[in-house]
Amino acid sequence: MPPLPASTSARSRSGGYAIGLCAAAILATTGVLIRYLSLTYQLPALVMAFWRDVFVVATLVPLLGIFHRDRLRAPRALLPYLAAYGFVLALFNVLWTLSVTINGAAVATVMVYCSCAFAVFLGRWLLKEPLGPAKLLATALSLGGCALVSGALHAAAWRVNLAGILTGGLSGLAYAGYSLMGRSASNRGLDPWTTLLYIFAFASGFLLLFNLPPGGWLPGSAARPADFLWLGASFRGWGILFLLAAGPTVAGFGLYLVSLVRLPSSIANLVVSLEPAFTTLFAYVLLGERLGGAQVAGGLMILAGVAALRAAELWRPQADPSDAGR
Repeated sequence: MPPLPASTSARSRSGGYAIGLCAAAILATTGVLIRYLSLTYQLPALVMAFWRDVFVVATLVPLLGIFHRDRLRAPRALLPYLAAYGFVLALFNVLWTLSVTINGAAVATVMVYCSCAFAVFLGRWLLKEPLGPAKLLATALSLGGCALVSGALHAAAWRVNLAGILTGGLSGLAYAGYSLMGRSASNRGLDPWTTLLYIFAFASGFLLLFNLPPGGWLPGSAARPADFLWLGASFRGWGILFLLAAGPTVAGFGLYLVSLVRLPSSIANLVVSLEPAFTTLFAYVLLGERLGGAQVAGGLMILAGVAALRAAELWRPQADPSDAGR
């Protein structure tokens, strides 16, 4: 996104910060809602992920049909790419949901931000992005913070919570892949709302396939067809599941896109990176989750790494305008 014009008012920029903070707060409720559904209804993780994606599509189709009908269609030549993107999203949905179920909302959200480290190296390898001191510092802080949060520095953790550590780390890797494909989709000229609709539609199909094998051999999948209606006649459960899709996913990312109209993308990204802090607060207030000193320190390390990376991006164009596009 090009830099904002000099005439942009301070009031408009302040509004952008407020919208970005709202986006971060809404996105942060994802982990809390998943944790609540898991604890209250014991809803299998892959079944939950499937219905979440279905409800996202069910929300976007009528909204786009009413307000932006042209965004309902994607170029036919890019459908295979969108299908691959949807597969990556489905993997992330599965790993993220499992991580929240195993680790809790606060720890899972912080662990997924180890994607910062993965994105740095994958971006260098796949997109030929520069790898400077700020990115290396952010990588070190991110990995160190994830180690503290997950307890991976203690040998006992690998015996007691190996599934939680691996699931949380892999969710970060999947999120990095999702982010890199998002950049690629933008470079291909795809409208972000069209992309969002199609990748969630394809992800729904993949999640359905993940749930079809009998016996529930995949962790968290449907053991039998009746498990797809696990919530039964619980209107409250279905309502929370729909809220999980229509709120954190559609509204959260929608507000983030609005904030990009008023703020440079680097600042908007930094504001939304406050999501782990909001998740920790919500998990503490609503679910009674507790974080130890090491976990709090780890979360602060990850946020510090993201902040250092964004600060370097903000400073560099001022130091040398010719570097702005690098």
